[in-house]
Amino acid sequence: MTSMIPAYPEIIIALTIAVVMMVDLWLPRERRAILQWICLVGMAMAASVTVALLADGTRAHAFAGMFVGDPLAHLLKLGAYGAVAASLVYARRYMEERGLFTGEYLILAMFALLGMMVMISAAHFLTLYLGLEMLSLSLYAMVALNRDSAVSTEAAIKYFVLGALASGLMLYGVSMIYGGSGHLEFASVARELAPGGGARRAMVLFGLVFVVAGLAFKLGVVPFHMWVPDVYHGAPTAITLMIGAAPKLAGFAISIRMLAVALGALAAQWQDMLVILAVLSMAIGNLAAIAQSNLKRMLAYSTISHMGFMLLGLASGVVQGNHLNAVDAYGSALFYVITYVLTTLAAFGMILLMARRGFEAEELDDYRGLNARSPWFAWMMLLIMFSLAGIPPLVGFYAKLSVLQAAVGADMLWLAIVAVLFSLVGAFYYLRVVKLMFFDEPRDAAAITADTDTRVLLSANALAILLLGLLPGSLMTLCMSAMRGSL
Repeated sequence: MTSMIPAYPEIIIALTIAVVMMVDLWLPRERRAILQWICLVGMAMAASVTVALLADGTRAHAFAGMFVGDPLAHLLKLGAYGAVAASLVYARRYMEERGLFTGEYLILAMFALLGMMVMISAAHFLTLYLGLEMLSLSLYAMVALNRDSAVSTEAAIKYFVLGALASGLMLYGVSMIYGGSGHLEFASVARELAPGGGARRAMVLFGLVFVVAGLAFKLGVVPFHMWVPDVYHGAPTAITLMIGAAPKLAGFAISIRMLAVALGALAAQWQDMLVILAVLSMAIGNLAAIAQSNLKRMLAYSTISHMGFMLLGLASGVVQGNHLNAVDAYGSALFYVITYVLTTLAAFGMILLMARRGFEAEELDDYRGLNARSPWFAWMMLLIMFSLAGIPPLVGFYAKLSVLQAAVGADMLWLAIVAVLFSLVGAFYYLRVVKLMFFDEPRDAAAITADTDTRVLLSANALAILLLGLLPGSLMTLCMSAMRGSL
């Protein structure tokens, strides 16, 4: 059993899923909150084991080298626990009011978390694909959870069809890499691609194109972004939160594992691809968001632009074959994705707070005059929007600054300038929300009601955005340390 220590957190989550399944069979419908507590306790137990592994700081493998436990994996898993736990707390009242707070919802959420964890610790293409499909299939089912909604069903079908296509693209790329290198383990592929290795680089390059295409779909970047606004809009808001937050951590992990670790010798090729994807994503994401009147669709296009920004860090790690900038660049991208997930949780948490039975609170006009109805939560929403826009002293500013510094350090000053210009464009639609809250008359005088746990968590979430902006050093140091111990 000692050889399976890196996989102990996954084993705990799998056992938690089994317990939830069994308890759900006998539990009355009105006591389903017990299932949520079981999930939260299971995540807390897994988190305690993960913290111990992170403190140990060693790198260990399990399952014949197919699974790795390193500082990067442990840090991202802690982020995934926190994101999924916060999503469940935010979502409870919303799902209960719509009759969707069922054992199936919680089981699918935990299976999605388990898929993310497997992806984060993958050291082999097959392990990665196993985690990817576990996550994807869970999310497809969650989007379609509201079977009485035609919009949700349509979104689920689009997500499933396009997701299956992207998975096929990635799997085809992996088959080409296997054909060219003779290996599926990341470290072995890297050795074959190194100078003096026996890989057929032309075939591996052919596979690289398909792998990057599949990866771009999972991250939701242009031109593979078509599903993002429709799925964000069509899914119940609680499910949109589950899709928009934690999976981004797993997406970052597989980007590092596949590109920087397995295919690092081809950095010159995939970095060029990422630069194109980043520029297109920042351009189309920010410009399309301006035209949106629905807050969920606006945040969907915002996600596209932010993922483009994160790709800047990945595209800045290797400079003319020199890996000296890798830790700083990838560490900055890691910091960016963690803080983005934190801010996204707060943004959708605010929508869930405002929503009530028969009212989704997803149109921009629903936030008119929020300051007159609830000054505290209006100011929390202001912190969230300012952070997404990258306005100091909030954490979004520091995250963007660190990625821009990485791009400048990689002699890509022009790319940093382009990113700044599109950030200025993006500031418009975030500030528009602030204007509606503070300068317009409220259209709805109904009181904002929410459970105490949701109010406390949302307030802490928004204040953490401010605190990390004022004191970003400890998290940035942790990100750099995790990246240094994992590359």
